[in-house]
Amino acid sequence: GQHIGQLAVQLECRKARLISKIPKPITPHSLRHAFACHLLEQGTDVRKIQLLLGHRSLATTAKYLTMATSKVCSTSSPLDLLPRPVSMEVKPASPHSR
Repeated sequence: GQHIGQLAVQLECRKARLISKIPKPITPHSLRHAFACHLLEQGTDVRKIQLLLGHRSLATTAKYLTMATSKVCSTSSPLDLLPRPVSMEVKPASPHSR
């Protein structure tokens, strides 16, 4: 496969924003913040988050996560307003229905 260019990612973010009618811009950077924030909320180790974000220094990740927790995590996500997908789970037939 080929690498995805920066412009292609930015265009996809813009399309997603228009389709979802989210008022604030969606950028690759805001997605990184959200990703790190959700990992932090789930209790993921900061070292693992550092590796996933590609930071050389743990201090960089610590600053990033401090900002994420104070700004991103304190606000509700506009994605929470989107309807939840309907479950496609197939339930097994009960033994009494045979």
